[in-house]
This record gives sequence, C-alpha cells and structure tokens, in this order.
Amino acid sequence: MVDTKIVLSGVALDNPVIPASGTFGFGYEFADIYDIECLGSISLKGTTAEPRFGNPTPRIAECVSGMINSVGLQNPGIEKVVSEEMPKLKKVFSKPVIANICGFSLDEYAFVASEFNKLSQVGILEINISCPNVHNGGMSFGTTPEAAAEVTRRVKAVTNKPVYIKLSPNVTDIVSIAKACEAEGADGISMINTLLGMRIDLRTKKPVIANKMGGFSGRAIFPVALRMVYQVFEAVNIPIIGMGGISSASDVIEMMLAGASAVQVGAENLVNPTACPDIINSLPKTMEKYGITSLKSIIGGAHNG
Repeated sequence: MVDTKIVLSGVALDNPVIPASGTFGFGYEFADIYDIECLGSISLKGTTAEPRFGNPTPRIAECVSGMINSVGLQNPGIEKVVSEEMPKLKKVFSKPVIANICGFSLDEYAFVASEFNKLSQVGILEINISCPNVHNGGMSFGTTPEAAAEVTRRVKAVTNKPVYIKLSPNVTDIVSIAKACEAEGADGISMINTLLGMRIDLRTKKPVIANKMGGFSGRAIFPVALRMVYQVFEAVNIPIIGMGGISSASDVIEMMLAGASAVQVGAENLVNPTACPDIINSLPKTMEKYGITSLKSIIGGAHNG
C-alpha cells in the first residue's frame, strides 16, 4: 500500500494533485464530469476586488504541445465570489481550497486577501504577483524582489492563513524573488506562472491574440518549470507547489523530486477534462513502479547526493 498524502503548511491533502487557477473555474463546474472530492485541493479562478470582463478577443491561440492565453483575469469580483461561487463549490467539495488572489495595487491585494481570510472554506491564499502594478507604470509585481516582498508583507498583515506567492518565470533571477518573499513571511511558493509567448496568423500576417502576446502554458513548458522549482528548492526553506506542463503521474513524481511538495495541473484540464482524476488514479501504480511507498519521502529527492 502506498501513501499519497502530503501536508502544505498544516493543510492536509489526500494527494498532491490540485487543478491550477484559471483552468478549473471555481471547481463546481467540473462536478458534473466526475466526483471532484478525489482532488487534493482546488486553486480557484483568480479573483480581483471588482468584476473584470477580461481582455478583448481573440485571446486564445493554439501551439504545439501548449497554448497561449490572454484572458485577462476575467472574474465576477470578490463580493460575488464569496456570496455566490463559494457556496456552490461547498455543495460538491468539502476540502479546504486555495484562493487565488490578483491585484493591480497593494491595497487591492490586501483587501481581497482580507475577504478570503474570513472563509473557513479557504485553507491557503495563493497570491498571483504577475499582475501589472498600475501605480508603477504597469510593471508586474513579480519582476523585482522588492515589489514581490512588498506584496507579501501587505497580505501577511491581513490574514492568519498560509500565504503562497505565485511567481512569474518571466524574470532573470527567480531565486532572488523567492528568497525575498520568504524573508517577508511567505509560507510557501507556487511556481511557475505562464511564460510570455505569441503566435502570428500567416493569412492576416498579424498576431493571433488581440493583445499580441499572452501566457504560454502546456506540456512544452514542463522542463522550464522543473528547472525553476529545482533552483528555488535549493534556496528557500518553505514548501513549493510546482506547476507548468504537468500531464501525468510520472510528471508529478518528477516535480516532487525536484522539490515540490504538491503540484498543480493547468492546461491539461483544457485538453482532457478528466486529467486530474486520471493522474490521481495512476499515481499508486506509478509509485510502485519506481519503488516509492510515500510521496512525502521523495520531496526534493533529486538534490540528495
């Protein structure tokens, strides 16, 4: 018998498989497809203070082994998420969830975090610092250690829940940013967010995406995500939720060996709606194949020796 259980900052999960924010809605939408109670947890759709329609269309482009999206954080806003979306999810999912928080100012991050902090349903706050800082020329909060640290500090001041900072890979030195977040009290790191990419339509000779560029995700980015998780694990002493191109139980094990305590499955949900239960169901057999009795025991295993 193998043990798939893991613990994230005191939050116990039956297994490490979590649908990634932005690829799974608010979770209850998938309950008609399969019993979502099988999931370790769910990272909710990114939520802002006010409702957002998102970016102009077209905002999706297909790629070999991946996709580009520029959805633009479309969501109904924190008030409706708390009053409407969370009760719907509670009817079909009893485990603690991860609230993904987006903001265009420090005040917005703090406000949305304080609202989610009131919900017992929420186990962890995941802070997306890839949002552009409207008070600083549109530069992403996640591109400098100083800005990332400031967001971490503001959010930690308004919550008693574990705070995981979701890092952007579109930086020169992701390790320094992770260390800055840890220094300001981050309880964990989520990584990686999407890479920046684009496609051009050969017929129109113009970018496919209305915003020209968007977030590149899918199986193609797995080696990049794995490398960054490996690097950050060596530099910090807080848990990492690894994501980026995960599509199989083997990928889960590889990511955990690199240093992840849990994983998120993103773009694969859009290709295969049952990707997460498929991975969860195949985990025990894959663990047995590689002589693994407990997933907790392999976290960071590739760093030994």
